[in-house]
Amino acid sequence: MTKGKGLAERSCKACRVGAAPLKDEALDELAEQLGGGWDVVGEHHLHKNFHFDDFAGALAFVNRVGALAEEQGHHPDVHLSWGKVGVTVFTHKIDGLSEADFVLAAKVDRLPT
Repeated sequence: MTKGKGLAERSCKACRVGAAPLKDEALDELAEQLGGGWDVVGEHHLHKNFHFDDFAGALAFVNRVGALAEEQGHHPDVHLSWGKVGVTVFTHKIDGLSEADFVLAAKVDRLPT
């Protein structure tokens, strides 16, 4: 199975306020399923940089990420610069990582770059 494939086929599901963020083995398991160059930073968020040949290509990718985020109801932090887009994903409601973050990251990986 391609890394992230099963995750990318799921939908983001909102977690409830007060839910515990993922830690330890649960976090490691989802990170392994995701693959694709995403970094788990401090057990708090996922981050990945995407590289482009120019500003216009990076901006088009940001717009695709934005459309996906709206569709999924789960919104990453996106940083646009010349030839690079940084995507940071975590669940603000719980100030940490949930399964929905890994689902969104896998879906972002499927967007054309």
